Amino acid sequence: MDEILVGKYVVKTDRYYTKDHEWALVKGNKAWIGITDYAQKELGDVVYVDLPQVGETYESGDTIANVESVKSVSPIYSPLSGTVVEVNETLSDEPHLMNESPYEDGWLAVIELSDPMEVEDLMPAEDYAQLLVEIVKDEKGETIKLSLPEEEEERFEESIEALPEEELGYEEKER
Repeated sequence: MDEILVGKYVVKTDRYYTKDHEWALVKGNKAWIGITDYAQKELGDVVYVDLPQVGETYESGDTIANVESVKSVSPIYSPLSGTVVEVNETLSDEPHLMNESPYEDGWLAVIELSDPMEVEDLMPAEDYAQLLVEIVKDEKGETIKLSLPEEEEERFEESIEALPEEELGYEEKER
């Protein structure tokens, strides 16, 4: 599976993302939802997950779950509107899966989409990776490495070249 590395954070390219660090993997009229690698690292060790109930309906942006970590209790927002058709019951006994495998075994729920067009309001992986670049740079005050799949690298470089130098934060040198 293709992924983008933003420093130490993994972004899977087959998903859509929110600015609040939730992801949605859309297959037909259903979406698997969870939290990003960045979110799980910021939370710390997850010790409890308050899962939604099958049959409950949520609007995009509603709190769909709460995650308790050693640091805090944090709401998880639904990235899309729909009805919960399945929850990851394994998280009840093994909440640490959200840390160990946030994109695979640590998913929260599957929702049947009420408006599949809402996906267009979410960020593709490349845009989310750019958001992470800015967040990590702001938090650490340092430049971080962005590693893209080869097919995306050229498109990304072209988009960076189109930016004025003052937005890059450095002067671009001849290669």
